[in-house]
Order: sequence, then structure tokens, then C-alpha cells
Amino acid sequence: MKPHIKRHGLTVAAVLAILAAGAGIFVYSGLYDVGADDHHTRPVFDLLQTLRDRSIQRRAADIKVPKLDDPQLILKGAGQYAAMCTGCHLAPGMDDSELRVGMYPQPPNLSRIHVDPRQAFWVIKHGIKMSAMPAWGMAGHDDSTIWSMVAFLEKLPSMTPAQYKAIVAKAPPDDDMDMGHAHADAGHPGMGDMPAMAGTAGSPPTQ
Repeated sequence: MKPHIKRHGLTVAAVLAILAAGAGIFVYSGLYDVGADDHHTRPVFDLLQTLRDRSIQRRAADIKVPKLDDPQLILKGAGQYAAMCTGCHLAPGMDDSELRVGMYPQPPNLSRIHVDPRQAFWVIKHGIKMSAMPAWGMAGHDDSTIWSMVAFLEKLPSMTPAQYKAIVAKAPPDDDMDMGHAHADAGHPGMGDMPAMAGTAGSPPTQ
């Protein structure tokens, strides 16, 4: 190996070692405030958001979307959404919730935006690390139930408050909704009758 190439390699290795050591010292120092009321700097926020969005897009790209316009599927999804999602993601006629106002970053208001159905399915099923978005697939919700929620999300942004209340009132009760109400009664946030996808978030990207 030529001397100048060797010296260059050693210099690069030394710089990388110093950077790694500096990063380690910074992490263990506890100087970075992880409180939700102390927001990330813009570069850090943009980096994390890009990482989240690209990760979701890559993993959701090959998901096959079933037929989502079945009225019964949408009706089931309405009940699921009302039981589990509105505390974070709101509903027509809701401006905010006690839970959502204290979250950072705030989950997207899904009553006002459309989310790609493949990405919505992936996020609902798998959740998002280090956010308030749970992996509902791990909580016992099968794919058909998750697709019902996606089907409902396809309709949600065009609903008026009255239409939303009407479809939720007609939604069939099931074990998942009962479990959600039980959690709400026990003080579990974002469940039951609190009218949740987080930006990555916690959430699908708008998330």
C-alpha cells in the first residue's frame, strides 16, 4: 500500500473514531432533552420524519389492497375507528382532544387528509417505534379487521360530523370495541369512547 493512501486511511479512521466517541459521550451525558414539550430542532425533526416516511413507503409498497368499497366493511371500520383512534386522530367536528394536545409530534387529523391505503394498513398493523402509534396487529386485530379500518379511512375525510355520528351509531358491536371501552374505563388513553394512527409518529406519513 502506498504511504499516502495508508496515511489517508488512518486519518479517516481516526476522524470516524473521534466522531463515534463524541456521539457516545453526547448520548450518555443526558444533555439532549427528550421531553415532548421541548421540540426537536428542525434538522433533527426533518431527518426523523424522512426516515419514518421512507421506511413506511418501502415496507408498504408490495401490499395488495383488497376491495374497500364494501358497505359492511366500511361500517365495521367505523366502529373500530371510533373505539380506538379518535383520541389521537380526531373525527369530523373535533378540533382537538385532551390526549392529542400533549403529543409531539401530533398525530395527523385523519378526518381531514387521505392516506395511501397500503401505508395506512402497514402502520395500523405494525405501529411506529418511539411514538404513540401502537401495533394493532400485535393487539389481536387480524388483517380483515385492519382492512375494515382502512376502508373507513377512505371515506372519513369526506364525512360531515352528522354522517360520522350516524355511521358509528350503526356500526356492529364486537369484541374489539368492547375491549376498547374496557380500557377506556380503566383510564387507558386513546381507547373506548374517546372519540388513534400517530406521526410516526408516529403515524402514516402525512404521521
